[in-house]
Amino acid sequence: MFRVTISGKFKGLDEAGRAAVRAASEIAYTEAGTFTHDQSVSAFTFRCQVPAGPDDGEEEAFLGAMEALDAHGYPHEVLKIAVTDMRDIKIRRRARSA
Repeated sequence: MFRVTISGKFKGLDEAGRAAVRAASEIAYTEAGTFTHDQSVSAFTFRCQVPAGPDDGEEEAFLGAMEALDAHGYPHEVLKIAVTDMRDIKIRRRARSA
């Protein structure tokens, strides 16, 4: 599983588009992707979770996240992309106290 965060800005978003983004805002990683945005709904952060196959890397994660972002249909400009491969995350368990 990959978690991809895309920072960008909307280009030419009309009032109906702003209202739709406001209504769908959420702080979570989902396969469809979620938006957080500034007050004027001009800048955004898009969070997307992309399934990972055994041989998939950052390129596949990037393409999957861009496909999810484009599916929302809002005109945008991408400024920054960060990809985290969740397969590389190690969870440290605390030792239990006796």
